[in-house]
Amino acid sequence: MTQVPAFTIGIEEEYLLTDAQSRELVATPDALMTELEAELGDRVSSEFLNCQVEVGTGICATIAEARDDLGAMRRSVARLAEGYGLKPIAASCHPFADWKQQGRTDKPRYNQLDDDLGAVARRMLIGGMHVHVGLEDEDRRIALMNQLSYFLPHLLALSTSSPFWQGRDTGLASYRMTIFDSMPRTGLPPRMESWAEYRSRVAALTELGVIDDASKIWWDLRPSAGFPTLEARICDVSPRLEDTLTLAALTQALVRMLWRRTEGGDPWRETDPLVVAENRWRAQRYGVKEGLIDSGAKRIVPFADLVEELLVLLSGDLDALGCRAEAEAARDIASQGSSADRQRALRAARKEAGADPREALCAVVDALAAEFMEGVD
Repeated sequence: MTQVPAFTIGIEEEYLLTDAQSRELVATPDALMTELEAELGDRVSSEFLNCQVEVGTGICATIAEARDDLGAMRRSVARLAEGYGLKPIAASCHPFADWKQQGRTDKPRYNQLDDDLGAVARRMLIGGMHVHVGLEDEDRRIALMNQLSYFLPHLLALSTSSPFWQGRDTGLASYRMTIFDSMPRTGLPPRMESWAEYRSRVAALTELGVIDDASKIWWDLRPSAGFPTLEARICDVSPRLEDTLTLAALTQALVRMLWRRTEGGDPWRETDPLVVAENRWRAQRYGVKEGLIDSGAKRIVPFADLVEELLVLLSGDLDALGCRAEAEAARDIASQGSSADRQRALRAARKEAGADPREALCAVVDALAAEFMEGVD
């Protein structure tokens, strides 16, 4: 009898550092980075742009464990940043910052990235959230990557937190995706038959010197280059810790459900890649406000209905993993809106109350900074 994997999880989040007074982005002071590294060790790192920091949990057995780990890191980042007059936010785009005014971190790997990608890399004033789910069997990783791609638009829609870019409403719920898609080797992962095929495709690029290793493949979902995990990378970063945990719980349960079905000889149905790509766009454009295409039903299903269907599909897996409460909070996001909707509503309310455009967006930054600490302090 096949042993059921533990489906351990790890979560990575990228934060932006803002000046508490001006709400502008600020380069991470060297002294602050030193303090963060002393307190968090290798769970914190600098990013390509020096106004960002990235944190990552350890290997967590449960969502409850991830909650404790990630909450402690958010507390540390906020507390230490406060000593420098800074506040972190966890939104995938700053409401009004200009990427051309940001400096980059002076490290060899970032210098190489700048050389390789030029302005494409320098424009990456965005933050994401990655969820790793442990899966030892390499061929199963590939099989489940093929199947999990269908659900990536659902996760993106729930996570959307980047409606503004350089002070303008983009009309999108996740403008981050527009920026990130200008990078090479991004987007939905191609379908593959086996781990051997995946390694062969990676080798085709590494042997030519196009990339150093598989970590330079930035698909929405990939086998991790450094861990025996599937790494979901499609989500915007969530301002609220609880929303992060909802997305992580759904991702973990999806992997378990797909593994279970595959082991039982009933893998998830093949879906036209064109439909999945269209759903990805719909999630990027509308978030949870419009539905996604159900290719089986041949209609667009309202997002709240999709969440209910998903929770039924995952019911046994949520119980087995102990993360039902976190996953069911997806209902609240579907009914009340994602971060993108909250940001837009606040900006509109402040403008209606007489604030000028800059003041209205500063209020959005303040709200994001407050949400960073919800459920944490």
